[in-house]
Amino acid sequence: MIKLATFAEILEYANNNNKQIFEIFQEQEAHLQEKSVKDIRNKLTESLQVMQTSISHGLANKELSASGISGEDSNKIKERYSNMKIKTPFGQMYGYIIAYALAILEENLRMGKIVACPTAGACGIVPASIIAYAQNFSINRKKQIDALLTAGGIGKVISNKVALAGAIAGCQAECGVASAMAAGALTELMDGDNDQVVHAAALALKNVLGLVCDPVAGLVEIPCIKRNGFFAIHAATASEMALAGIKSAIPLDEVVDAMKQVGVLMSPLLKESSEAGLATTKTGLKHLK
Repeated sequence: MIKLATFAEILEYANNNNKQIFEIFQEQEAHLQEKSVKDIRNKLTESLQVMQTSISHGLANKELSASGISGEDSNKIKERYSNMKIKTPFGQMYGYIIAYALAILEENLRMGKIVACPTAGACGIVPASIIAYAQNFSINRKKQIDALLTAGGIGKVISNKVALAGAIAGCQAECGVASAMAAGALTELMDGDNDQVVHAAALALKNVLGLVCDPVAGLVEIPCIKRNGFFAIHAATASEMALAGIKSAIPLDEVVDAMKQVGVLMSPLLKESSEAGLATTKTGLKHLK
């Protein structure tokens, strides 16, 4: 198996060999794990089931987190968008993407089972996007797995350059990367071509550069939970732009380089230390008591 380390290499190889990007990712993963492609896809089918369960459990449970800070917001969004008579600037799927993202984070904080994609603090963005789209457009399981492969591959290539951790590069490396993963996945899900998949990821990622990690009281709750809802929608926006033919002026590999540079320049006080930003606001400090 040819080792492809950059998005430019992957894109060139895929296009020259008449393959979709997800096929490259699944072949590389099968080679790395010394398993068959079928095994890799079966494992992702299990992951997809966990994602679906975390959404249903999250929405069904209104129990607050151990801190008492969160636990009820996903239901508020679901109830609002379940009412077909409400006035909303977007369709019902918009609300369900947000509700699903919040539900997964709330389930995580209740110590439920989730899939870290790429991290626990950003675990709602990719699943909420893919599952809401699949339900709304009646997309089959195979296509959903193709999308998950696309998302996972994008995250893996980025992680070869930048550690996907708020403590290393801020939340741009968590929710930011998750949004790029979801944007590429949604573009694949909606039958975008290889170039559109990569442009969608680039469009999403370059607009979160500098996003800090400033968790209130050191917990993955404020602003993390609501941030997942925002960036799931952000991913959908990037995908729609790419599907319309809009391109990122900066190639994805260069966007990743820029994110790494920004992460290095970012103050340690804004990288998961809870020593600045929202964590040290007057209200934020109250949650330490």
